[in-house]
Amino acid sequence: MSRQDVFRVSMVAMLLSLAGCASGPGGAIYVPAEGSPRAPEPPRTTGNDEEPQVWRKSEQPEVSESEQSISKPSYRDAGDELSPAALSLVREADKLLKNGDAQGAIARLERAQRIAPSSAEVYFKLSQAYVAGDKFGPAEQFTLKGLSLAGNNTRLQRAGWLLLADIRRARGNVAGASQAEDRASAL
Repeated sequence: MSRQDVFRVSMVAMLLSLAGCASGPGGAIYVPAEGSPRAPEPPRTTGNDEEPQVWRKSEQPEVSESEQSISKPSYRDAGDELSPAALSLVREADKLLKNGDAQGAIARLERAQRIAPSSAEVYFKLSQAYVAGDKFGPAEQFTLKGLSLAGNNTRLQRAGWLLLADIRRARGNVAGASQAEDRASAL
């Protein structure tokens, strides 16, 4: 086969593989069978046959303060507790860091992060592992993520701000380090 034939075969294969993706993100496209002129009705998700009430802003019913506080989104008070599996991975990572294996520690901590994605402790440990590997950019980002998950836990917040100060100082950002230290001392 010539190069041109190989090219044509590969193009046809690529087009056929793309054609399999043409069903779109909602799944397969419904094509009615012969004798069925229309698509079936979609299933109802609620037992209530009434249409949902839509209100204009000026017509919205009064809502008490207690109902408003329930419906408002709020930040979490604290991150997730560590599961035994995540805690085991964090302990393994600590041992690896003590032995100078930052990459191994990062791998364990990334697994722990997938198990406990809302745990501030895991993000702070990941940050420490990246610092040990001289990767200060990701370390700062993981610290900030951990701070966002620390909630009202002042111990975690203080540890996070001090960690951030150390990272910023190592990156040469003395003003940022000073601001982070100020935030830690304000807690």
